[in-house]
Amino acid sequence: MKRFVPPKGERGAALLTVLLLVAVMGALAAVALERMRLATSIAVNTAALDQARAYAFGVERLMLLAMNDLLAAESERTSLQSGWQDQQRQIPLPGGGIALARATDGGNCFNLNSLATAPEGAPGTVSNPTAIVQFAGLMQVLEVPQGQAVRIAESAADWVDGDGAANPQGGEDSAYRGGGTPYLPANAPFADASEIRAVQGMTTDIYARVRPYLCALPDHELSPINVNTLTPEQAPLISMLEPRMIPLDVARRVIAERPAGGWSNLADFWTGGALAGITLPMDVQSQPQLKTGWFKLSLDVTLAGAELAGTALVDAREAPARVIARQWGTDE
Repeated sequence: MKRFVPPKGERGAALLTVLLLVAVMGALAAVALERMRLATSIAVNTAALDQARAYAFGVERLMLLAMNDLLAAESERTSLQSGWQDQQRQIPLPGGGIALARATDGGNCFNLNSLATAPEGAPGTVSNPTAIVQFAGLMQVLEVPQGQAVRIAESAADWVDGDGAANPQGGEDSAYRGGGTPYLPANAPFADASEIRAVQGMTTDIYARVRPYLCALPDHELSPINVNTLTPEQAPLISMLEPRMIPLDVARRVIAERPAGGWSNLADFWTGGALAGITLPMDVQSQPQLKTGWFKLSLDVTLAGAELAGTALVDAREAPARVIARQWGTDE
C-alpha cells in the first residue's frame, strides 16, 4: 500500500494545524491546572479560616473567664488599677499560629440606640430628648457646627424611633426618598454604629470625628459611661453630659483628678474636684456608672496563612459575662 503524501504546497499547512492544536491543548491544560490550583488554594484557605474561627471562639472563652475574675475581684466598681484595659494578650496556637486579644470598656461610648425610648404603658418607641441633646453636645465638643450637630442628632433619633413623626430638624421617609438612591430610615434600633453614615446630614468628615465615641448597645438606656475606666482621650464623653456646664478642659481635669482606684460612689464624682457646684437633671446625674456592664473584645487570629479579625460585645451586667454579638472583620 502506498503511503499518502500530501501535495508539496499543503505540507506547511498541515504542520501549522498540528502546531495550533498542540498550542490550544497546552493552553487548555494550563487553564485546567490553574483552576485546580485555585480550587485547592480556596479549599486550604477555607479550612484554615474555619480552624482560625474555632480558635477565636476558644480565645473568647478564655477572655470571658478573665472578665469574670475581674468583676469578682472588683465587685463594687471596675477600675483601671489592674491594667486590664487595652492590654494585648498573645496566645500561641498549634501549628505556629497566634491569637491576639484585648478587652476594652464597651459602654464608654454614646449609645446610638438611646436616641429612642419606650414610654411606660405605650407601644413602640419615641425620640429621647435627653439623648438627642447629648449626641448633639458630643458632636459640638468635637467641633461640629451646632446646626449640623442638631440636625444629625434629631435625624438619628427619627432613624431609630418607631413612630413616623419627624423631629423639628430631623427626617422620616420623605427626607430619604428624594435622593439619587432613594431609601427609607430603619425606624428600628441600630445594629452597628456604622449605620449612622446613612442618616441625613452625616458627612465623611463628621463620621470620622465621632466614630471612636459611638456604639450601638442592644438597649435604649442612656450611655452607661463608667467614669472609673475612662481614658483621657474619652473626656468628650463626660463633656457631652452637659457641654455648656462641663467644657472639655473641665472634663479632662475630672479624669486627671480621679482617685487611683476610681471613685467609690457617684456623690464623690459629682461633688468633688472639677465638677463641684454643677447641678444636672437626676436622670443625667445617675447616668455615669462605677462598674463596667459592657465589654468589647477585639480578636486577631493568624493561622496557616489565614488571618481572621473580629469583635465581640460582652454583656457583663449579670454574672457570668456572656457574648451577645459578634462581628467578623472590621467594625468601622
